[in-house]
Amino acid sequence: MVEAVQDAGVVVTGAGGGIGAALARRFAAEGARVVVNDLDAGKAKAVADEIGATAVPGDASAIVAEARDALGGTVDIYCANAGLGSGGTEAAAEEVWAAAWDVNVMAHVRAAHLLLPDWLERGTGRFVSTVSAAGLLTMVGAAPYSVTKHGAYAFAEWLSLTYRHRGLKVHAICPQGVRTDMLTAAGSAGDLVLRPTAVEPEDVADALFAGMAEDRFLILPHPEVAGYYQARAADPDRWLSSMNHIQRKWEAAE
Repeated sequence: MVEAVQDAGVVVTGAGGGIGAALARRFAAEGARVVVNDLDAGKAKAVADEIGATAVPGDASAIVAEARDALGGTVDIYCANAGLGSGGTEAAAEEVWAAAWDVNVMAHVRAAHLLLPDWLERGTGRFVSTVSAAGLLTMVGAAPYSVTKHGAYAFAEWLSLTYRHRGLKVHAICPQGVRTDMLTAAGSAGDLVLRPTAVEPEDVADALFAGMAEDRFLILPHPEVAGYYQARAADPDRWLSSMNHIQRKWEAAE
């Protein structure tokens, strides 16, 4: 058990299903007071009713004040989990790129902007960013997703190095495939790259709680991602060649 979770005020965005719902359930089971956010009000309410939480539906970028009120004035842990799994190449529509930036990166920035003054004044706060292994590596067939998840990881990293001496704890969750609707939406690329080693959303929640207990920044529900990340840094050209092999395999199967 993570002691800091007991009776903490926790917000989980994108919690109507998948990883977000698993995080909300786990925090509630550990004794936290939870706000469940999702664009789909019905899904948010269903999860909230199930776990005895409060539903605050709507755009994840705009619910911090309402969530804070629902928790009695204080957010202790904020899980920036809402995300878009946007596929496509450099030719994807400007609207697709803009939406991916807004949800996958700027929603995190806006939340941090609103949360940090209180956290820094109190000397405590916890920001959990659901990134993706794509934020450390990449994902074939999904330029907007890959690029913006790199941005999400970079922002989480920047928050940690900038404010950790002032009490802020930051965790970046970087799973590969997780059995959610987003994996299904990834189509054949997801089937080729992610589905063979996909885990359940509850496994991601387990990994987060283990990481929080050890005060680790980088949370890897798939431990093998650490090796891929090291290989990418040690020999970028070799790593890119291996990823290009996967790209060609995917193209041949299409």
